[in-house]
Amino acid sequence: MATKVFMEALSPTMEEGRLVKWLKNEGDAVKTGDLLAEVETDKAVMELSARGDGILRKRIVGEGVTAPVGALVAVIATKDEDIAALVAGAGAPAVAAAAPPATAATPAPAAAASSAAAPARAAPVPQGTPTPATTAGGGRVRTSPLARRLAGEQGLDLGAVQGSGPAGRIIKRDIEAAIAGGGARAATGAAPVPRRAVSGNAFDDVALTQIRKTIAKRLAESIGPIPTFYLTAEFNLDRAAEMRTAAAELGPEFKVSFNDIVLKATATALQQHPEVNAHWLGDRIRHFNTVHLGMAVATDDGLIVPVIFNAEQKRMSEISAEAKVLAKKARERKLKPEEFTGSTFSVSNLGMMQIDQFTAIINPPECAILAIGAIEDKVIVAPDGSFGVSKRLRVTMSCDHRVIDGAVGATFLQTLRRLIENPLLLVF
Repeated sequence: MATKVFMEALSPTMEEGRLVKWLKNEGDAVKTGDLLAEVETDKAVMELSARGDGILRKRIVGEGVTAPVGALVAVIATKDEDIAALVAGAGAPAVAAAAPPATAATPAPAAAASSAAAPARAAPVPQGTPTPATTAGGGRVRTSPLARRLAGEQGLDLGAVQGSGPAGRIIKRDIEAAIAGGGARAATGAAPVPRRAVSGNAFDDVALTQIRKTIAKRLAESIGPIPTFYLTAEFNLDRAAEMRTAAAELGPEFKVSFNDIVLKATATALQQHPEVNAHWLGDRIRHFNTVHLGMAVATDDGLIVPVIFNAEQKRMSEISAEAKVLAKKARERKLKPEEFTGSTFSVSNLGMMQIDQFTAIINPPECAILAIGAIEDKVIVAPDGSFGVSKRLRVTMSCDHRVIDGAVGATFLQTLRRLIENPLLLVF
């Protein structure tokens, strides 16, 4: 009996997926559990598996095409089974994800003159275009989605790269090693492809990725309907800096960043203020007695928020190690759905980009988010009238006024200040 292959909900919030690459060709034998395709969800690139045995008789959705969850994308059946009715009933629910034409209909006079005077340019290779993933013998090369994208950006021939992953799969470190060693390019003399290729057109339209679509939808749900107010405070980090220095002298396993200290302090403060560690559910407010701390991570495709679960129960070193792993997985699009859902409160840090202060947008149904700015050395006046230099940090909390009143938010920030300015309280 034929097996229908549907676009599955590979993450809890997924409504549609873009089929990035087929891993099986029509006519290939497949077994239950075999990987059929790579699908870009709203959060990551994941793999679609077969749910039956047989032959992949028909691929209904093409590569680069977006289809809603539940849409029929392929059919698995026996060699002689009639699947005409299944294919005919599939309809056309999918939408091509290709960008619209990227050329202005009528260029400005100056632009037209410049184009006429300039020599013709070769069409740029789109960012992340994979190089041919075949071996010299014509077989398909097994690669991770990230490795394939990196190879495309660098013009690297995947057939010349030796994979070190499971079953010889080419992974990120293999591409990095090939680049460092001057690996073979896809074409003689090919140069690395820039992240943003300049086309020479008056403008370029870029198709939305699934993660960018989700960001747009989620933020529209936040900034309009939620009555938001902002509280900003400046903390003294002198003692935190002393603690970091002393801890680092004990060994690399005790080395933590200022961000790790802020995450630990935030989790501890939230445990004391469940009215801030809360969700707005429309007809009720849910106060959480455990802290699932979301940490915003910037990726090439947009923002994603992995979660440190039960953060209030973890030591600072544990939070530090987990934050590093989650951030790495987020940038490589390898997060599992359970790793980026279920946060009760979120933190966003732009301090490493030298942003002094900013306001972050609440991620509903959460009721607040903490924005962390850059650490600055400032001249301050001591109580005795003398001058000195102090490390200072500005934070801004965005609050949903339906749940959090000004005094409640201010009290939470007072607790956070006490913990950050006296970091020994975080280790007792």
